[in-house]
Amino acid sequence: MLEKIQYISQGDSPEQQLANISKALDAGCKWIQLRYKNKAIEEVQTLAKMVQKICRAYDATFIINDHVQVASEINADGVHLGLDDISVMEARILLKDKIIGGTANSLKDVLQRVNEKCDYIGLGPFRFTTTKEKLSPVLGIEGYQEILKEVKNRNIDIPIYAIGGIEIEDVEKLEQAGVYGVAVSGLITHHKNPEILFKPKEICNH
Repeated sequence: MLEKIQYISQGDSPEQQLANISKALDAGCKWIQLRYKNKAIEEVQTLAKMVQKICRAYDATFIINDHVQVASEINADGVHLGLDDISVMEARILLKDKIIGGTANSLKDVLQRVNEKCDYIGLGPFRFTTTKEKLSPVLGIEGYQEILKEVKNRNIDIPIYAIGGIEIEDVEKLEQAGVYGVAVSGLITHHKNPEILFKPKEICNH
């Protein structure tokens, strides 16, 4: 069973990344996605090995954003792929039975990801966020309701996570819309007490 909350890492240096990831793990997060963009592959691999060691100590799932080769080489739990990244089919050849998640920005993308046999989908953005440089059109709660209703009507059963500028007060209404969980960055990175996110009253594990 996949975790309900994913932390997508932030930080411009390995030190910042490790500090933020440790904060998330200390708060109770059990799913870390390492997102370290525009860096040399050697730097990504070195950081990934350090993050993997910490995640194992916390018994947390460790996913790497984009870098399929790195995930394969260090035996990470899986990868998350953007729509412009290597194909899921190609990634599956390298990663076999590992977790492969995929980004989606629309119903069309969701159906594509289902056909590609992703293990989960990160659907967004929910609202404007500075985390991504090239932001797709904001969905808002109505966008999620429409897409998830159509997914249900088609009898599609795949974990879909909301992503993009999510605040703590958004979680309940997103769950009511039908999302499986949420993927967050700044909400944990900048929160004074991020452990509140992992209390049952905030995210219902069902």
